Parts: sequence; C-alpha cells; structure tokens
Amino acid sequence: MAILQIALDVPLPRLFDYRLAEPAPADPVGRLAKVPFGAAGRGGSKIGVVAAVTGASDQPADKLKVAELVEDLPVLPADWLELCRFCARYYHHPLGQVMAFALPPLLRKGKKPRALKEKPAAAASPAPSFHEATPDQAAAIEAIARADGFQTFLLHGVTGSGKTEVYLQAIAAVLARGGQALMLVPEIALTPQLESRVSARFPGARIVSAHSGVADAARARAFLAALEGRADIVLGTRLAVFMPLPRLQLIVVDEEHDPSFKQQDGLRYSARDVAIFRAKQRDIPIVLGSATPALESFHHAESGRYRKLELPARAVAATLPPVAVIDTRKQKLQDGLGQELIAAVSERLQRGEQSLLFLNRRGYAPVLACPACGWLSHCRRCAANLVLHLADRRLRCHHCGLETAVPHHCPDCGNLDLTPFGRGTQRVEARLAELFPAARILRIDRDSADSPKKWHALLAAIHAGEADILIGTQMLAKGHDFPQLTLVGVIGADAALFAADFRAPERLFAQLMQVGGRSGRHALPGEVLIQTEYPDHPLYRALAEHDYDAFAREQLAERAAAGFPPFAFQAMLRAEAAELPQALAFLREAVAAAPAMPEILLYDPVPMRLARLKNRERAQLLVESKSRPALQAFLGAWLERLHALKAPRALRWHIDVDPLEF
Repeated sequence: MAILQIALDVPLPRLFDYRLAEPAPADPVGRLAKVPFGAAGRGGSKIGVVAAVTGASDQPADKLKVAELVEDLPVLPADWLELCRFCARYYHHPLGQVMAFALPPLLRKGKKPRALKEKPAAAASPAPSFHEATPDQAAAIEAIARADGFQTFLLHGVTGSGKTEVYLQAIAAVLARGGQALMLVPEIALTPQLESRVSARFPGARIVSAHSGVADAARARAFLAALEGRADIVLGTRLAVFMPLPRLQLIVVDEEHDPSFKQQDGLRYSARDVAIFRAKQRDIPIVLGSATPALESFHHAESGRYRKLELPARAVAATLPPVAVIDTRKQKLQDGLGQELIAAVSERLQRGEQSLLFLNRRGYAPVLACPACGWLSHCRRCAANLVLHLADRRLRCHHCGLETAVPHHCPDCGNLDLTPFGRGTQRVEARLAELFPAARILRIDRDSADSPKKWHALLAAIHAGEADILIGTQMLAKGHDFPQLTLVGVIGADAALFAADFRAPERLFAQLMQVGGRSGRHALPGEVLIQTEYPDHPLYRALAEHDYDAFAREQLAERAAAGFPPFAFQAMLRAEAAELPQALAFLREAVAAAPAMPEILLYDPVPMRLARLKNRERAQLLVESKSRPALQAFLGAWLERLHALKAPRALRWHIDVDPLEF
C-alpha cells in the first residue's frame, strides 16, 4: 500500500503519513491533499502538500487516516518542492510551514481562483525598441548574455547609471529564446512603477506581479500562470522568489543590498540568498544590482566568487551630483534646518526646481516630555517612546501601533507646559511652511502615504511639478526619477554613526547614497548637502568622493578584525515571554543543552535592544562559527534538543539564520 507523506502547516519539523481510499495516481508527489487533522471526533481538516510516497509507516495501516487529493489544482513541480526543502533545511523551519508560506493563500486553502475572461490575443508586436546602451552598459549586457549556466553577476552601478536598462535588455534576450524571467525588487511601492516600465518595453509579453499587496485571487492566478508557463516575466517583492517557473532562464535582484529582502517573522529567509540558490538549482545566471552592494556581495565579487560588472558613470546626466558636508556644530538650527540648507532651498524655489529634504523619522517629534518632573511619553506595551504626531494630535508607537490623544497636561505632575523633543518630518514640514509660505510642500512618509492610492497620488503630483519641496523618509530614497529635483538635503543622520549594530554604517551609507542619487538625474545639475556634527567622519568623506569601494574595503577590514560577517556565520536564538527572566532562563537552558562542537561559539543570553514589544519581553542568544557547514550541523543537532526542552506554555522561541536585526 502506498503511503503519502504530507507536509502540513503546523509548527512541527516532520511529515505526516496518510493513505488513499482509492489507488494512488502514478506520481502523487507535489499534489495538494485535504486530510483530517487533530483529535478524533473534532472533525478538523487541513490542506497539505504530498512531499513523498513510501511503502511503510511507523503507524499501523488500519490506523492511518485517509487523504483526499485536490483534483482541480495542478501538480507542484519537483524544483519548487526542492526549493522549499532547501529553505526548510537551511533556515531550520518546518517544511509544511515553508510550503504553506510559499503558496498563495487561496491555493493554501485548496481553492482554485475564478478564471478571468481571457483577453483577445494581442496583435504581433514590433520588436521592442531599446535606448542606445553606453559602452559600460553594452559590456554588462553582453557578459550576461554570454553566461553559460549558473553565474552570479554583481552589477555595481552608481545611481542613475542605467542598471534597469541592463536588466531589460538581458530579459529581452531571454524572452527571445522563449524563456521566463524573474525580477525582484525590495518594496511594494516600487513594483507598479517598474511594472509600467516593463510593460511599455515588452507590450506583447505576459507580465504578472507578486507581492503582499496583490489580492488573494489575483495572486493565485499569477502563481498558476507562472507555473503553467503562461507568464513571461514575474515582478515582485521577496515572496516572488517562490513563484514556480518551468522556463526560467534569468533572475534579477534589484537593490540587492536592501534589508527588505530579509523576512523578519515566520520563515526568516533572505530572498536574495534563496534566489541565488534557485539560479544554481536551475543552472542559470542571476544578476544582483546595486549602487551600494551588501558588503557580503562586494566581498564575494572581490574574491572572485561573483563576477563584478561596473557602471561607473551616469547614463543621462553628465556627472554625479557634488556632495557637500555642512558642519552644524556652531550653527543654530531651525527645527533641524541650517542656514546653508535654507538658502539652497530658497535658490531652487527661485529657479523653479524641486528640493528633497531627507529625514528618516516620521511624526512631529520622537517624544513628548514634561520639563518640570521628567515625564516622557513612554509606550506602555513596548520599551519605546510614543511619537508625537501633532497634525492629528496623537501619540503613536511606531512598533506596536498603540496610540493615545495628546494629554493637555502632564499625567504625573499636572504641568501644562509639555515640550516636544527632537524632530520628525511633520516638524520640519511646519518650519518650512513658515520659512516659505508660498512654496508647495509635500510630506512623503508612512503617515501621508498610508495607502497605495495616496502614494500614487503623491508621486503623480511630484512628476506633474505640483510640489516645490519634498520632505521624505526612506520611502523616497530609491527607485524614483524626478527630472526637476536638483537638491537633496540630509537632516539628522548622525545617530546611525554610533549605533550598536555593526551593520548601521553600511545601511547609512547606502541610504544616503541612494537618496542623494535622486538629485540631478537629467539635464539639470544636482547637489547634495549633508548636515552633520561630524564632518570629518570617514563615512561622510567617502560619500563626498562617491567612493563606495573605499568605504566597503574599510568596513570589511574592520569586520575581518572583529570576526563579523562575511568572515563568520551567525544564527540567533530568540525567546519571548510574559516576563524577561523567563525568556533568559529558557536561553540559559538552551546553552546547557547545546551539543559541544569546537567550531561553535555561543554568546551569553541578553535582552534584545527593544526588550519589550507588544507586552512581550524578549531576549536573544547569538551563535557564531567560522564555518557555515559547521554552524548548520550544530543547528540541526541543537534544534532536536530545543524541541525537547520543557518551556513554559506562553514562551515562544525561534531560530534566525543569517540575522540582520540585533
């Protein structure tokens, strides 16, 4: 009797045995199946994926429950199943939960989306027209086209150098051979803009989008179109890496350095790293593109593991915008604005050009305080402050979402004179409105663009020239092309220079280079002004010289000396409980249960930087090794022991392999 081993969406690292009432089809592996699950008599059922077929079970045959195959959904291909198995192995996550995550919600329920009325076939389209490539672009396009099998390319191009044009011409070559292409971007906000550009370039191609903002039915239809070979190009965020593509010939990861490619809950995977595995699995080239590559990627390119393709000059604008560092130590700032920056904005207003002021902190002020007794607007659910949002007179936690009305007086001493400390985008907006009352000012952050409709309206206003001054967070830092934007001013970046996270300088450099790259991308010359109290800091010097390579090599030297990635490999065991001592006690038990391996270093358990989140206390334990295989072997053995520990019922724990958050 054939026994089906089915992967179910449960937090257990195992498969479940079932039998079929009727004879099994020739090869049921990859089929969805509906199975009874749970205690007898409760009548619960789940949808799972048939992962294997065996002839024996450790359960008596007459005790096995009956599975029912879902007949009207296609079989999931072998390479998709192996991709899920890789993620389960490498990230030490239950296979059933990996497969459930990788499937669209509708298919996860065993349902088929309603078919849309097919559009009439488009008339044969003329061959797509391309911009004439620069010599550097042409060399990159040719290198990708000549790739024989698996190869990882790092396309390192300055902002505005035309990386997207290289992607599009590489995709065109794939489509001409009858292949499929997968293109990943870090954020949903960038997907419609890219989809519009790709659709215009390939009017005859079937293009589907995959990201969490797509409705369930549309996402399921896109998944099936890709699986059945009816989609030519898949565009999406990190979850699109799981789209099944039988004719896949090229993968592109744009802004490959972006931390958004790392999932921070559930299956904690890196879409960039999974995409590289998938390219190797399919023996096809993959292109990682960035103006500021991740230091791991830069290291691999320097060592020859990746092939570096460089675009050192802008494709349209003549030069990169000059970067000036403004020393604010002896200046009196007006809500974060120095005189030189105010004068530069005024000059752009007189010339009819746009300015962007970058401050990666939304709200009016980070905290509301009482100068009389020292009361601060703390969040009662998190180890964080409530941020003042003066526009709607609310205090909000940006971690858990808790919000309250702004108090009329101090809750502790009754003082009426409450003071906002620090500054956010709303405060800068208010000051600019006072300084330039005739200017059209747009604030772009998660508050003003809290829906796709509002976001697109803001972008349309900018492109239509209906805004003179933009105030934005990292939402505006990458992927946008505003022809009239000639000034970028950076406010409040210094805090990241001294953060405890060793990746903070890398992220700051990438952020500032990206936002500075919005300036002067077309005929009008641009300029970048960075306000700082540390004008001689090496990071700002490298930015002023547009010298990412020097910055990266200096950072890599520091990491090599400290034994940080990419010169070591890490995993993080995190625990959360109602009280911090419970979480720390579990982690100490985990250390005691760890198998002894000489290549493994376990650090002491410590509270997380944000120790309380949503009324849960959190702690973590870092595991490190100079050898990736040794770390993986340790984690596999350790997890078996962790599952056997008697943890309190309310305690939750997880493993994060290659963590980005500390």
